[in-house]
Amino acid sequence: MSLRIVSLVPSSTETLLALGAQVVACTKYCEQPHIAHVGGSKNPDIGAIVDLGPDLVVLDREENRIEDHDALVAAGVAVFVSDVTDLATAFAVVDDLAAAAGVDATGHAVRVPSTVNVTRPVPGRSTAFVPIWRRPWMTIGRATYGASLLDALGFDVLQFGDDAYPTVDLVDVADAAPDVVIVPSEPYEFDDGHLSEIADAMPAASIVRVDGQDLFWWGIRTPAALDRLARELAPPSTH
Repeated sequence: MSLRIVSLVPSSTETLLALGAQVVACTKYCEQPHIAHVGGSKNPDIGAIVDLGPDLVVLDREENRIEDHDALVAAGVAVFVSDVTDLATAFAVVDDLAAAAGVDATGHAVRVPSTVNVTRPVPGRSTAFVPIWRRPWMTIGRATYGASLLDALGFDVLQFGDDAYPTVDLVDVADAAPDVVIVPSEPYEFDDGHLSEIADAMPAASIVRVDGQDLFWWGIRTPAALDRLARELAPPSTH
């Protein structure tokens, strides 16, 4: 009998479903309208989760709050906590989730391979600025999954301070002179006016919109996301 699982991590929800696990509830951000929702990643309804009587609740160190983890543990609920910070852990977490969910990932048609070969879209390496928020402007640091993925594609994310997701000033970004500004579709929805603001500050940089889920959702989608991003970030002449 398969385990009844509540997933509070969109990436894990997508991966668990692809592996055939029984996900009985998830967050409203998991984009699974046919599955019951139990709040958001940062504000889950603990009471509703406990009432479901799940065999396992899946969380992520970065995505979820420690107080929600502790509340679930105090209620006697078994939890699994992922910690994905780079491509290596994004591949490993698929097997980890399969083991925790009690499903067999061996030979699965959509199982993430242990290695992936990616053809870099540009000769050598390029520097990149990746805005993820505005007012204040925020970006990703190199010790993040998104930066690791871009590293595999030949891009060095500009580092500002020691934080994984630092606030930045566009003047400082302009001074660092990135080759490209990679604008994801989430978590912030940048419009054309925002992109014009970036272009005015960094006229020499190319600006490329990408799918934020491909850049930040890890697990089962990682190999195909790498392929899509490689195409999207390739110079126009190589498309």
